[in-house]
Amino acid sequence: MNFKITILGSSSASPATNRFQTAHAVNIHERLFLIDCGEGAQIQMMRNNINFARLNHIFITHLHGDHIFGLYGLLSTLSLYNRTHDLHIYGFGMLEHVLNDFLKYFGNEFKYEIIFHAVNVRRNQLIYEDKNITVETIPLKHRVPCCGYLFKEKVPKLNIRKEMIERYKLTLAAIAKIKAGEDLTCEDGSVISNRELAYSPYAPRSYAFCSDTGYSKKIAEIVKNVDLLYHEATFACESLVTAKQTGHSTTVQAAEIAKLSNAKKLIIGHFSSRYKNLTPLLDEARSVFPETYLAKENDVFEIELKRFKT
Repeated sequence: MNFKITILGSSSASPATNRFQTAHAVNIHERLFLIDCGEGAQIQMMRNNINFARLNHIFITHLHGDHIFGLYGLLSTLSLYNRTHDLHIYGFGMLEHVLNDFLKYFGNEFKYEIIFHAVNVRRNQLIYEDKNITVETIPLKHRVPCCGYLFKEKVPKLNIRKEMIERYKLTLAAIAKIKAGEDLTCEDGSVISNRELAYSPYAPRSYAFCSDTGYSKKIAEIVKNVDLLYHEATFACESLVTAKQTGHSTTVQAAEIAKLSNAKKLIIGHFSSRYKNLTPLLDEARSVFPETYLAKENDVFEIELKRFKT
């Protein structure tokens, strides 16, 4: 059961010669999601053998060009590939007007429908759910309305301990109830606890994407105990004043959020094009949060499945 993130772009504002603008492809249980769509995102998807046909949900954090300019090309390419099934796009309400203007001039031949979902970027709320995962918004602190996204696996159904089926002569109906978390009441009135009968097969995994944002402890509260946290680190520590003025974070601020949230691993990205060598940025973040890694184009971060012993 996959839960992996492919870095398609890591640059802020303008692209660099070796860095594309922000976009992450998320594969959860073989369902494909795209977060932000900076310029060149579709090229990066091709380079990473990511099948466009599997993409049904796109999550946009905010209306700055380095996060949406790749969207127009991607939508057009999907049409050229004769897509016919719906595409869902999530984002701040003004994005719908931007998309409508684009479709007015370039979407006449589209055979698929774009379904827009306006999200409240000021609240932490559930915006998507299927049988395996949920997606929530993370209010961020930027110059324009902006939110991140928290992807969480649902708690899996319990597994029955095989030896218990024979011991208690469990029927299919009883097994279904036990998998749903119920205890077992025997004919003599005794109760067998669910914990004795079943176990959770694995721990649910999670990924938080926090794009453009100033330092905010509220983020740490929402993403508490997240397995993998992506947090922008546009600037080095020496540019703290600039970071504050532009609604961005420094390397150490990103690391502090990871530490406060008890994240297991941190990815930093959205680097200013002024930085040609990213190693000093990584060193700064690791001085606060050792499990920090750079967002580099084409890198894949997989959240491993932690299975419980039966």
